Amino acid sequence: MINVLVVDDSAFMRKAISTMLDKDPGIKVIGTARDGQEGLEMVRKLNPDVVTMDIEMPKMDGLTALRHIMMEAPRPVLMVSSLTTEGAEATLKAMELGAVDFIPKQLSKVSLDIIKIEKDLIERVKTVAARQMRHRAVSRRPVARPVPSVSQTKARKGRPVRDVVAIGVSTGGPPVVQRILSSLPEDFPAGILIAQHMPAAFTGPFAQRLDGVSKIKVKEAENGDVFKPGHAYVAPGGKHIILDQKISRINIVVTDQPADALYKPSANVLISSVAEAVGRRALGVILTGMGSDGCEGIRDLKNKGGKALAQSDNTCVVYGMPKAIVDENLADEVVDLDDLAGTITDYLFV
Repeated sequence: MINVLVVDDSAFMRKAISTMLDKDPGIKVIGTARDGQEGLEMVRKLNPDVVTMDIEMPKMDGLTALRHIMMEAPRPVLMVSSLTTEGAEATLKAMELGAVDFIPKQLSKVSLDIIKIEKDLIERVKTVAARQMRHRAVSRRPVARPVPSVSQTKARKGRPVRDVVAIGVSTGGPPVVQRILSSLPEDFPAGILIAQHMPAAFTGPFAQRLDGVSKIKVKEAENGDVFKPGHAYVAPGGKHIILDQKISRINIVVTDQPADALYKPSANVLISSVAEAVGRRALGVILTGMGSDGCEGIRDLKNKGGKALAQSDNTCVVYGMPKAIVDENLADEVVDLDDLAGTITDYLFV
């Protein structure tokens, strides 16, 4: 039985989340709290396995309560986030502090998607409870070991043979991507494309946050962007990005198609397009996340002569997406988070 504490200043949200979770026989809501201070007291008293935490609350907000939980008795915390720029920035900060994931506040609206939302919420709670607190190694240190300048690597290995890196990532991804990108040198000789499962309101602030801590340039991808080395492009939420190889350049295309993709953005759509556009010049990287998005894309990439890396089980918040490519024997190497930036750089030269 997974014991859950629901913390939210909205009586409607407390009731909605509790009702959805209690429908699963493996989950029990053992308490609800109206603000961060009451929530923190109930964490100490009830010792829940998982906490859902609103961000904006009276007396003590969700970020302050989260800090106390992570210092006193760390456990999986899912933030309840509004789909606004301010909500995105607060949620990204929460994940940096140790929250494992977030629940969109669209739960508070009457929606035809209520069954899908309910299923997603239950799945997230079960997944993060099973993983317990392995993600603490990720969240406690926002910067991994810096990678030496590429000019030093060139001196040892010659010119790079790969110039495109395609990253697929989901649950627990923002601090992991930040760790990797913030460790890359300014002269990183490849361009990077990122498909992070995230709502449309979040991907712009996410790209800005990455740009602020990285030596390379990071932006939310726009249709018609010219793909450049030393730049990273974050797929907009609700859209896909694909590569279009021209005679003298590579363009980024932002598209709604395929409309029936399970995820938007989709790692499969991105990586398959990269395989078609540049083949062996690409490296695919699959990071923490639920499900198997990216597996078919990596298969296409490997068939075209590209390489693939998977994040290691013990450094993932959720070992779903990387496990899928490992189980299919598609990963050239399984890599701990602290070593990923350096390994990505090394694979550009082999």
